[in-house]
Amino acid sequence: MQAIPPPLADILEFARWAPSGDNTQPWRFEVMDENHVIIHAFDTRGHCVYDLDGHSSQIALGALLETLAIAASAHGLQAKFTRNLEAPDAQPEYFTELSADNQLQPDPLHAYIKQRSVQRRPMRTCALSEQQKQALQHALGQEYGVVWFEGRRRWQIAKLMFDNAKIRLTLPEAYRVHRDIIEWKARFSVDKVPDQALGLDAATLKLMRWVMVSWRRVDFFNTYLAGHWVPRIEMDLLPGIFCAAHFAILASKAPETMDDYVAAGRAVQRFWLTATRMGLGLQPELTPLVFSRYVRQERLFTQSAAAWKQAQVLSAQLNKVLAGATPRATFMGRIGHGAPPWARSLRLPLQRLITRA
Repeated sequence: MQAIPPPLADILEFARWAPSGDNTQPWRFEVMDENHVIIHAFDTRGHCVYDLDGHSSQIALGALLETLAIAASAHGLQAKFTRNLEAPDAQPEYFTELSADNQLQPDPLHAYIKQRSVQRRPMRTCALSEQQKQALQHALGQEYGVVWFEGRRRWQIAKLMFDNAKIRLTLPEAYRVHRDIIEWKARFSVDKVPDQALGLDAATLKLMRWVMVSWRRVDFFNTYLAGHWVPRIEMDLLPGIFCAAHFAILASKAPETMDDYVAAGRAVQRFWLTATRMGLGLQPELTPLVFSRYVRQERLFTQSAAAWKQAQVLSAQLNKVLAGATPRATFMGRIGHGAPPWARSLRLPLQRLITRA
């Protein structure tokens, strides 16, 4: 077991709590010395339909870098990240240098790193205050803006998410992802999503656990028994209605490169931590953006002609909702007031995230 010199051990202990799609934690840390770390990242584009060109993983990587920088500030250290331009895009590497900065103040978001989590259950519908929305916009910086969907417009996004979920839950390519990332009969999970955090009631969870044993069962239930209806209602429609608002984060220009998506991830993490600081729950709603990009680029993501056709329809609806700004959208989600999640994903112990050259 490798001994990690302080305060680096504490910094990495906090950094590991950065969010990632389905709790994949697509990074490992190579400790060089007390002030230098190499972050070895990887994406899941090879097996995850939601990680088109690795961009979802790159957003998560950006969240990791921002979390590490925030954690370093608590020790009066500034984190500088340099990407290895020779590393393949699917396996990016970042050389991280920590240096003392007497002018650097501890970032107030540090206290909320471990508290931040996904809230998949319904929340209260009371609106966000203008002060809260301004604080969230400020957290993003000048390169990003927020579009809010409040009041009756919540229904518009809720319906979009409900329709989008039909693709997600009937897609054979997505089934393999869902099968592998859910930990059944669990309130917490260090490397997956516990089933009790999905937002489903006990009866639906029990049935879902039996159905997801095989694609054959899933396809039968969806085809003949409309098995996707109840999960869509419980996981998408009701939470989509019962929240303060939905939101879309728009970049000043459409992201194109890995660096663009990593930068977006850093901004998203500050937005999310700021929401946590204000006692707000948040749930990402990224799949419409992913499927829409497949459609815009005319890249088939499924063998199902019906799913592809539906994705085209929903892509047009999303672009209408976003007033033609879909290419600039880097993140979507819902937000609101409510109790902290009862169940949640945890993280792998730090020692399991340490690697050697």
